[in-house]
Amino acid sequence: MQPARTATLAAFLSLLGTASHSLAQTVRQTPSIFAPDSTPALHIYHLSIFVLGVTGGIFVVVASLLVYVIARYRARGPADDTEPAQVYGSAQIELAWTVIPVLIVLVLFLTTTRVILAVQDAPKPPAAVEVTVTGHQFWWEFRYPKLGIVTANELHVPVSDARSSKPTYLRLLSADVVHSFWVPALNGKTDLIPNRVNETWIDPQHTGLYVGQCAQYCGLEHARMLLRVYVDSPADFQNWVRTQQSVASQQAGVSAGREVFESEACSNCHTISGTSADGAFGPDLSHLMSRATIASGAALNTRQNLRAWIKDPDSLKPGCLMPAMKLTDREIDQVVDYLSTLQ
Repeated sequence: MQPARTATLAAFLSLLGTASHSLAQTVRQTPSIFAPDSTPALHIYHLSIFVLGVTGGIFVVVASLLVYVIARYRARGPADDTEPAQVYGSAQIELAWTVIPVLIVLVLFLTTTRVILAVQDAPKPPAAVEVTVTGHQFWWEFRYPKLGIVTANELHVPVSDARSSKPTYLRLLSADVVHSFWVPALNGKTDLIPNRVNETWIDPQHTGLYVGQCAQYCGLEHARMLLRVYVDSPADFQNWVRTQQSVASQQAGVSAGREVFESEACSNCHTISGTSADGAFGPDLSHLMSRATIASGAALNTRQNLRAWIKDPDSLKPGCLMPAMKLTDREIDQVVDYLSTLQ
């Protein structure tokens, strides 16, 4: 019986470990400021807990005094018209309610200033990854200037830990209206403002997927302007870089789809490396099939969704700026066949 019990216990512990790992992955994929996994997010989280503690303490003190006064000095009956002792001109009381709030505000001010300086003025190490983020209605463009990579909606960054710190610095621009880059587990929201350059940085401590979205109302499809941050191990990040730097291989038998793509207005909005398509209004599609989603996270990147997106973009993302090209079913199938080869 003992070996059987041992085996059962081991199986239970293994199942519990698997469940805990899955739960941890789920937490990281849920937008929440209460699961920080990057230095800036940790600074913001600790500041928020400190402020909550201070303001919560003030609430408890004030509420307790209010309850005490209500109970202590309530009327004892219809004939009770007495008043509690009135205090006038107490220097001690006036000093207390002046000095204590000033000290509380001063402490909150200094603590907040320290966090702002720690996040905004952090020195950029030479090994940092640099990414230029441009917000469009309603999608994200990511450019790695030192790596020669352009992609959309799904940001890949290397993991950064105490042994190998490799933060990612983001240069934030807007192509049209005000947007806001927000991945709660990695940093506070930072606005993207036309004709202005803002900056922020992240250094995720664990590999995995982190989700966020535009946090500034930017138009009809603001709610579906989602973004995904993939934190890769150093080896996986280098593999991703090599794949993105290569010219997407295009399989034989899809020339008809490529011809339709280049002859229609698709090529005026999108870029595909190695072809005549060099548009900049829409996302770069050179490695479209390396992404898990399309339409800025509005739908999974499956053949069925890709076909529906090309046929009628409003069916997946009402109000998006991508027009329906009025292609025939045969032409749509040919374009889908072609795009499906862009790994």
